[in-house]
Amino acid sequence: MTLSAQHRRLLWLDQGVGSAVFNFLLNAAIAWLLFHSAEVVPLWGQTSIAGDTLATAFILPLLTSLIVSRMVAGQVAAGRIAPLAVPTASRLLGALAARAALGRGVLLGAAGMLAAAVPVILWFAWAGPRSLDLAAFLWFKAGFAAALAAVVTPVIGWTALLRASPRAAR
Repeated sequence: MTLSAQHRRLLWLDQGVGSAVFNFLLNAAIAWLLFHSAEVVPLWGQTSIAGDTLATAFILPLLTSLIVSRMVAGQVAAGRIAPLAVPTASRLLGALAARAALGRGVLLGAAGMLAAAVPVILWFAWAGPRSLDLAAFLWFKAGFAAALAAVVTPVIGWTALLRASPRAAR
């Protein structure tokens, strides 16, 4: 399927770059609120790099799916974004688009944990530091969230656009 310039802008600039910047700032603030009293953040434990990374990898796609799916559907319904002319997609995108926003968010959150958080945690355990000072942790969490958002939010936007397009054509 060929995307229009409007759809490419929505998915790559708004949902990719915009989401990365937003999530960088938001997650830096969240990390500071949760960890500001700690001098160092350990790799393991109740409040740790591993726990926070797993939580971020699940919660970010889940909440993003709920928010972006509603936003994109509303923009298509209001005519601010054109529906896809031929709403076809790969099997994976089609299967995700067939699910409600909550189901997409849960699946993408689980995928984020397995594909993003687990490798990062394993790297920390194998080669990385056993703890980070607060400033380094803030940069790490913000960067991890931004990178995850840059990958997962365009997928969420595309599936939301696919889901909204057949309804808009009716």
